Amino acid sequence: QVQLVESGGGLVQAGDSLRLSCVASGRTFSSYAMGWFRGKEREFVAAIRGSGGSTYYADSVKGRFTISRDNAKNTVYLQMNSLKPEDTALYYCASARLDIAVLTTPLNYPYWGQGTQVTVSS
Repeated sequence: QVQLVESGGGLVQAGDSLRLSCVASGRTFSSYAMGWFRGKEREFVAAIRGSGGSTYYADSVKGRFTISRDNAKNTVYLQMNSLKPEDTALYYCASARLDIAVLTTPLNYPYWGQGTQVTVSS
């Protein structure tokens, strides 16, 4: 049983920073890419390959957000800096299908966490 548990969300002001964490269990963590999505539409935010060697970002967060992972801790992180009110959303982490090429669509992620709320006030 694959489980993903996010934490780190909260209420912050515009310009502040937050770091989200997602702890995974139930599969060999380092073998799978991980992604962060947000909102009801599961908008793509960022993704990282299993080795951590390649990362991908939505244009809207590029330069402000950084995705990283610690395979020894089965954890993926999303460092969010210079937060804007439009970043307000429920943020989900997700674990991808094995060896999948495209990481920007939620369709390629069979496992999801419950989400952590990020609210940015102006």
